[in-house]
Amino acid sequence: MIHGFTGESSWFVQLTAIHFAKSGFIACAIDHQGHGFSDGLQYHIPDINPVVDDCISYFDSFRAQHSQSLPSFLYAESLGGAIALLIHLRRGMPWDGIVLNGAMCGISPKFKPPWPLEHFLSAVAWAVPTWQVVPTRGSIPQVSFKEEWKRKLAVASPRRTQARPRAATALELMRVCREVQERFGEIDVPLLIIHGGDDVVCDPGCAEELHKKAASKDKTIRIFPGLWHQLVGESQEDVDLVFNGVVEWLRERAERAAGGGGDGGASVA
Repeated sequence: MIHGFTGESSWFVQLTAIHFAKSGFIACAIDHQGHGFSDGLQYHIPDINPVVDDCISYFDSFRAQHSQSLPSFLYAESLGGAIALLIHLRRGMPWDGIVLNGAMCGISPKFKPPWPLEHFLSAVAWAVPTWQVVPTRGSIPQVSFKEEWKRKLAVASPRRTQARPRAATALELMRVCREVQERFGEIDVPLLIIHGGDDVVCDPGCAEELHKKAASKDKTIRIFPGLWHQLVGESQEDVDLVFNGVVEWLRERAERAAGGGGDGGASVA
């Protein structure tokens, strides 16, 4: 499992991991640099490549502890979606499927830094890379979690702040979006894309473009009208609808990858 920007492997992602585990999957996750319990300047990712390297190294070590015959999947949220695609592009096909939840294939124009700052961001990032100067149109939890009590719970994490993104990080996130967009056609892994139709953080249109251009023969997209960026932040009815569908998709691909047999398990990283 790969969390998003300002996220962590505990808190809400942990609840999703428990849901997968109860459904028969082995789950693991890692905190990115500067996130959760990991070292580094908080929320500072001036280069995505070390983050991708960390994920590959950790997931490889985790999978080595289990039978290599087990089907394996990546589940990723927000920025984690872009990281999952970069892992796939770098490593080819060691995964039996990828689930992208609100993937950061493109930052919504409703959330990007306002003009003209976006056009001067390179200069600011070069001069003061760690400066938390980049204004966004609302904090991420405020525009991601629809249910108020879940929004409050999200910001209650002792390891989470609502500070503005750092200049070099914001520049890198926009560059990553451009890179994955240019390589949509190289994606050839079984793919499930789920996205809130009213997501104002990560553009649903870019998720639709990924689905259209991906070379995957097995690809599914589900856009949920009225839902926001964090699908776990919706009502319980909608959460059940979304995540029960994810488990069903994973089970079908796990059974297919195991040839209808196997030892009854699978792993989600």
